[in-house]
Amino acid sequence: MSSNIKVLQVIPRLGIGGAETGCYDIAHYLPENNCKSFIVTSGGELLKFIDKKKVKLIRLPVHSKNPLLILINSIILVGIILFFNISIVHARSRAPAWSCLLATKLTRRKFVTTFHGTYNFSGKLKKIYNSVMVRSDLIIAGSNFIFSHIKDNYSEFLKFKKKFLVIFRGINVDYFDPTTKLESEEKKLLEKWAIDKEKKIILMPGRLTSWKGQELFIEAINLVKIELGYEAFHAVILGNDQGRDLYKKKLIRLTEQYRLTNQIKFIDSCNDMALAYKVSDIVVSASIEPEAFGRVAVEAQSMKRLVIASNIGGSNETIEDEKTGFLFESGDAVSLSKKIIRAVTMDEISIKSIGEEGRKNIIKKFNVEKMCFSTYSEYKRLLN
Repeated sequence: MSSNIKVLQVIPRLGIGGAETGCYDIAHYLPENNCKSFIVTSGGELLKFIDKKKVKLIRLPVHSKNPLLILINSIILVGIILFFNISIVHARSRAPAWSCLLATKLTRRKFVTTFHGTYNFSGKLKKIYNSVMVRSDLIIAGSNFIFSHIKDNYSEFLKFKKKFLVIFRGINVDYFDPTTKLESEEKKLLEKWAIDKEKKIILMPGRLTSWKGQELFIEAINLVKIELGYEAFHAVILGNDQGRDLYKKKLIRLTEQYRLTNQIKFIDSCNDMALAYKVSDIVVSASIEPEAFGRVAVEAQSMKRLVIASNIGGSNETIEDEKTGFLFESGDAVSLSKKIIRAVTMDEISIKSIGEEGRKNIIKKFNVEKMCFSTYSEYKRLLN
């Protein structure tokens, strides 16, 4: 059966987010198991890394929410499904999912969706729009938090007998492995960032948007400075504003207001996130809204770094509090500052122990091989 499976994944863009890397990983896993792999997308940074010998790539404007384009895309998808004799269509976002729903109904193919986030539903129409993600033959939730969110908010769409389960996202633990990074690479990156390794380095990665909690982080760093002094640490806010220049200016003003310009560095991007984690001592995820999964906390644990994350959403599942990292009270700068102070002043043996436990945790539960195998297994069950 497996040699006959042909899977078409449809995603708006192949950027560098969690949904996109999951799509990329599955796409390259399938050919290794004698399956045919296809991706329909509008573009994105990951396109250049696709192995064209293994994965058939088709460009369509599936990022668009325009109803006419959604309809046109569905008609084109029908042609693609029939021409390549696709077995399963797997949608990873709402707009393309509507095109996929119509195309799979017309071609009588199996339809899979992965619910990657909580999705805003401020009104009834918005909720109906979101509901396409639970109108498939197989609904995959990326965490127990998302599973509960779907059950609590979309129960009316789950009345019919459907397969609904959790498959945790996974990361490449071979890439996020601290032993693969050379000391010379670390030194070069620190020179680029103009940071002194003699001090503790506190890293906060993530795109610059208010719900990621950069303001809260700066407030907490100010409290750490008051308690420990200027010389105890460096902090790095690593992320692009993606056009939100007003928000970045607000963060810079807040940094200036607290007289932290020498302690906090703003870095737009880093091409090697594993190296960014490696040069850091502490990694913070301060989201004030729930993360569906919390990729930063998972990657940092894999790199044996001490992680501090807010106690909401996926972080509650990916971090074992006090064992593989620390959880703080979401939205509370004082709570975050206390955890940072504890981490900065902690002895090296305790830090190493938490790092070791963190990597064990990720290898056991959140590695990419496990995610890919579980997804592939569900594909096979769907066709049996």
